[in-house]
Amino acid sequence: MTRVPGCIFCQIIARERPARLLHEDGECVVLEDIAPRAPVHVLVVPRKHIATLKDSAQEDEALLGHLLLMAVRVAGDKGLNSFRTVINTNAEAGQTIFHLHVHVMGGRSMRWPPG
Repeated sequence: MTRVPGCIFCQIIARERPARLLHEDGECVVLEDIAPRAPVHVLVVPRKHIATLKDSAQEDEALLGHLLLMAVRVAGDKGLNSFRTVINTNAEAGQTIFHLHVHVMGGRSMRWPPG
């Protein structure tokens, strides 16, 4: 898969940086967020480096679907019936690591609007 030097998630995927991995397959890894905002807060990260959701292309359609289905699976594995999924896109929206990832959060009541 595509790897970008200095990218934290690329380093985790390459096993150059430690992380608590909950799942991995040929398309993605799932890991615990190091600064959780909910009792359950995990990240679904594609192995392919895509900086932001805006940088995805038609060729990534199946991968994007896989990430969302993995979010459902990991939520179920964590015993969540209700959960929130979030994809931040660019800094103004709160993205701090520029490698696409899906936040899966639950285990408490979520308010709206979120930000």
